[in-house]
Amino acid sequence: MAKQHNAQAWMTMAKKSCALMLLTLFSLSTVMIVLMRANNSDSCHNLLTQQNEIRSPSSMEPSPLDFMKSKLVLMVSHELSLSGGPLLLMELAFLLRAVGSDVVWITNQIPPQPDHVLYTLESKMLHRGVQVMPARGEKAIDTALKADLVILNTAVAGKWLDAVLPKDKLSVVLPKVLWWIHEMRGHYFKVEYVKHLPFVAGAMIDSHTTAEYWKNRTKERLGIKMPDTYVVHLGNSKELMEVADDRVAKKVLREHIRESLGVRNDDLLFAIINSVSRGKGQDLFLRSFHKSLQFIQEKKLQLPSLHAVVVGSDMNKHTKTEMELRKFAIDNKIQDRVHFVNKTLGVAPYLASIDVLVQNSQARGECFGRITIEAMAFRLPVLGTAAGGTMEILVNGTTGLLHPVGKEGVTPLANNIVKLASHVEKRLTMGRKGYERVKEMFLEHHMADRIALVLKEVLGKAKNN
Repeated sequence: MAKQHNAQAWMTMAKKSCALMLLTLFSLSTVMIVLMRANNSDSCHNLLTQQNEIRSPSSMEPSPLDFMKSKLVLMVSHELSLSGGPLLLMELAFLLRAVGSDVVWITNQIPPQPDHVLYTLESKMLHRGVQVMPARGEKAIDTALKADLVILNTAVAGKWLDAVLPKDKLSVVLPKVLWWIHEMRGHYFKVEYVKHLPFVAGAMIDSHTTAEYWKNRTKERLGIKMPDTYVVHLGNSKELMEVADDRVAKKVLREHIRESLGVRNDDLLFAIINSVSRGKGQDLFLRSFHKSLQFIQEKKLQLPSLHAVVVGSDMNKHTKTEMELRKFAIDNKIQDRVHFVNKTLGVAPYLASIDVLVQNSQARGECFGRITIEAMAFRLPVLGTAAGGTMEILVNGTTGLLHPVGKEGVTPLANNIVKLASHVEKRLTMGRKGYERVKEMFLEHHMADRIALVLKEVLGKAKNN
């Protein structure tokens, strides 16, 4: 009987996840309809004009990246997926296309089987004028030699240099390489990945914490010296901010997503939005969530129903970590309060529907943690681990609350969940303060300003070489 009950619970959760994928698409189209109805014909005309401006960079307002017009930029990504690194590089590609750069994209590792995500993302790039090229062959070599700038994305992308470029051409390409590093895990410190790091024009890293870690680790473990290193905090895209600032859009998204999850409007949703893996801490989050429900029961607190939302599942893979998360929910009889959602390119519908974001990355934490500033844009308080880039974003006690990494953080996180669930005003105040911090530091134009300074310096070095 227990096995039959577990199987039924699994099927119920699987059906919910499939329904959510369809609902997200429906929600986004609904938002567009609402926006068009809410605006007059002039506004609709402005929307069309904005779309035309994407295709005609010369008509856009001045950008700090305008000096990149007509520059040939080769971008090399180790993969093309819904993970943070490739999506960030894509965003930079679109910013450069908007100012008239010629952008060529190479994905070093292509799945052996047809991949829907890769096809979708490549199509999106082609639509925005980014050229997509095979990773190997004379055309790739020729583009690397002709490019004004080569951007390697993530440490693993370093393998492309030796695999594709002839040895006598490396000295031509390396001085114009900007290496954009997002990793914080020790297994990326391998000679075959980063042996050319000392000879490139510069490294760009998303947080001071990660930059210091790379500086120390490469010296101690590999005996190599980092090149000139630039710290560039990320910023939210204009598209995301438009949704975050639109009350009608958020209301529509909130209602639809909550309805699909089977939760009420006054229920409290605590969500973790990352690809499911041990390092992202979904397992410890669910333990904290379970413990918070026990605390509430023990203290006999009168609170709305609490729910945990895990966005970043992969129903097709059934990884060990994923199966353990679902088993934990069933074994502890909280499967009606835990909701699993597949990976998605669009996080806005979920940010509009939840009440608190949990950023629970473990070990050294996130290199930066883009989802943190995205949540703050939606006026959400953040419960984050006291590690990595989160420490440079979140102001403890003001825009959210920090807790330790590891098992030591399970009880503090549970207490923080109860604390925010119990104090509506505290949640709202922290959310408002987080939004103000985003507007001051973490918008697209802030990121563009910071990246522009780096690109100018790197181009200057390449020219001198």
